[in-house]
Amino acid sequence: MKWSARIAARIVVSVVTVFLGSFVGIGCAGYQLGPTNGTAAGSRSVEVALFRNETNEPRLSEPVAQSLRHRFQQEGTFKLATDGSGDVQVTGSIKRYERDPISFQVNDLLTPRDYDVRLVTHIRAVERTTGKVLVDRDVIARTTIQGTSDLSSAERQAAPLLADDLALKASALLIDGTW
Repeated sequence: MKWSARIAARIVVSVVTVFLGSFVGIGCAGYQLGPTNGTAAGSRSVEVALFRNETNEPRLSEPVAQSLRHRFQQEGTFKLATDGSGDVQVTGSIKRYERDPISFQVNDLLTPRDYDVRLVTHIRAVERTTGKVLVDRDVIARTTIQGTSDLSSAERQAAPLLADDLALKASALLIDGTW
């Protein structure tokens, strides 16, 4: 009797193992390691120039370029070129900086409590050797800030958040693009 119980236990363990293995295999079937656009990781390089700031808001170009460079380094599809020899050149301009109230103080309906801040940029990515335009479009970054007594400090602290949101959206256009 002990011998048949051991065989039954092994059969049950084997069936469960096969079932769990197939379940995990099916669940991960769509997952892909590395770049999703078909190129090998690090086979091409990207150069990010400072964006031209066409707004009245100062100090926006530096966080935007820094966030884009960091995003490309972190993602790994492209190598970051800093010596002017990138396969892809990313340039752009910061078109608009907008701040709109989205909520107001409970006792004072004229005083904003929170603002929606948007950064509208135009991004252009061009292959250096062929001149082929890979990306040429507007990208909008957003964040929310609290309307404190020192609104300029809140906006200054929001600049890196806007830049990170922009970098995430802009890098996705270039990395996952169908060009």
